[in-house]
Amino acid sequence: MENLRVMFARCAGVLCQIAAGACLLIAMPISGTERGISINTPIQKPPALYDVTVEKRVMIEMRDGIKLATALYRPVGFDDKKLPVILIRTPYGAHYGASADEAKFFAGQGYIVAVQDKRGRWDSEGEYRYMFGDRNDGYDTVEWLGVQPWSSGKVGMYGCSYDGVLQNLTAAERPPHLAAIVPKSSGSTIAKANEDEPLTRYGYQYSSGDSFSGGVMKLATGAAWKLSAGYNIFYTRPAHVSLERWKQVADLYDPSGKIPKVDVLSALWTLPVLGMLERMGAPHNDFDFVLKIGAADPYWREVGYRQEVRIAVPALHVSSWYDSGPGQQLWNMKVFAKYATTETAARNQYAIIGPTGHCKGEEATANTIVGERPVGDGRFDYWHIYLDWFATWLKGEQRGIDNWPRVSYYLMGAGEWRTADDWPIPETQYVKYFFNSDGDARSLYGNGKLSTKSPRTDATKDTFTYDPATPVPTYGGALCCIEGVVGGESGSYDQRIVEARADVLVYTSEVLEKDVSVVGDIEAVLYVSSSAKDTDFTVKLVDVYPDGRAFAIQDGILRARFREGFDRETFMTEGGVYKLHVSAEATANMFPAGHRIRVEIASSNFPKYVRNLNTGGRNYDETHFVTAYNTLHHGKRYPSHILLPVIDSITTQDSQK
Repeated sequence: MENLRVMFARCAGVLCQIAAGACLLIAMPISGTERGISINTPIQKPPALYDVTVEKRVMIEMRDGIKLATALYRPVGFDDKKLPVILIRTPYGAHYGASADEAKFFAGQGYIVAVQDKRGRWDSEGEYRYMFGDRNDGYDTVEWLGVQPWSSGKVGMYGCSYDGVLQNLTAAERPPHLAAIVPKSSGSTIAKANEDEPLTRYGYQYSSGDSFSGGVMKLATGAAWKLSAGYNIFYTRPAHVSLERWKQVADLYDPSGKIPKVDVLSALWTLPVLGMLERMGAPHNDFDFVLKIGAADPYWREVGYRQEVRIAVPALHVSSWYDSGPGQQLWNMKVFAKYATTETAARNQYAIIGPTGHCKGEEATANTIVGERPVGDGRFDYWHIYLDWFATWLKGEQRGIDNWPRVSYYLMGAGEWRTADDWPIPETQYVKYFFNSDGDARSLYGNGKLSTKSPRTDATKDTFTYDPATPVPTYGGALCCIEGVVGGESGSYDQRIVEARADVLVYTSEVLEKDVSVVGDIEAVLYVSSSAKDTDFTVKLVDVYPDGRAFAIQDGILRARFREGFDRETFMTEGGVYKLHVSAEATANMFPAGHRIRVEIASSNFPKYVRNLNTGGRNYDETHFVTAYNTLHHGKRYPSHILLPVIDSITTQDSQK
């Protein structure tokens, strides 16, 4: 990383340099084929059984008359036979990249694969708006595919990232011909379980796709994606050119937007945030629109995120622990099962969660390294699993799905795949690890302690300074869509360079005498106060190795004004103490004996999350900011703690179900 650019940070009050390459951007074990799952063996993508042809730019008409361009990939030799169809709806281009490669793979196994350009993108008609119109368009496309003379009437859906979210939205409309879906890395829940549930926990993260967490915009992901892939305007067929003529010449043209040659990392520092991409010269996009509406705007209901979810199809949910939303993917699985309209759909919700990053599960090796952290043999037989899944639901074949575990997940730290028949795992104990100090937990060199023992003192506290001019830098983590755009990496990195800062509170446990496996959702309960009427609080869970390396496991954030729900703003007053529940997503990590558990508390994680300027204003259109003096209270009266989901034989009087 020595060739990566350098950014400055304030370490224990002294200005120092840190390498910022990654700084931005930044149950029972399974063995062999136990329970119908094959893992930890050399995994090869099955070879094609058939040659494949492609018919480009088939225009499918939607209910409002708009026509969406669709490429049809067909196996050779089935002209007189009806075949099941796999649909990939995508904003990334029906003829390009992963979508085309995966279409050829499934078509080579005997499926017709339809890859469709999303409304307003590439060759499709209409206006593109972020996440807009996809419930109806997905429904209409599935039903068109289901009644074609070459279709068996069984339609499945497949795809990763945005393509995965589009499956969730389509499934929520319950098209009759949709038989199964495989949403991968679609870690944004699409709706509240029901309209009576408050906007809390994942309930307020889902409403914005992958744009917000804890009410705070994911700046690096949002800016990078909209800069590189989220533009609204494409060159397409002129009105005077017939569709047939356009099909003959379209491949000679490149409709994609061109990323401007700018220093994106530096641009992320500029204020106001509103207009940031426009100042870079980026193609027209929805960055400013999403920034202004926030996480609880009625727009998300119009899109279809904030509607009751009642699906009628089996779903195989696939994600990774260093992806941007594995906990939300598992939440989807639970919500889909609970509110399914058929018993078959309710019984057939499965999840596979690996140790890698966004859409990279199939890239795991015998010696998988995620960022800088070696996690072991993360291989999993994904491709055969996908083929078994679709053969079961689209062809009616018996492929042993009844023997699958509900959840297959990789336990980092132990270096092994495990299974669970429910999520959260029924034997989970939720253990409180309390924060404490001898008066100053600032930085790695402070005296912050993390312990399962209930606090005995009445009131203690740690205060730190949060200056938006020198925010705590992002150093890896669970990130999406930033590699190659902002110059960084997702994954796990040694956090000691961050923990050296005086604006980071560091709480560390004693050396563990036995293994502690943390598997499930993570939540911190913080009692805080601030000199500002609004500020942010961040939480990061860290695995400290015996040699001192401190690898990040998961993190989260909460904007204090949203502590009572993301559909309302409640500001703080100086001197008041407020209780915050901060979600730090989900993980599966064994902290082995000899390691230590560490938690970092701060008020920024930049540029993963946009900075809070501490004024109580709208943030996005401001250039003025103030310094906040933030306090974490702990002790008997204010028992600030992190609640860790622990499995594998840990017992403590402070545990609670």
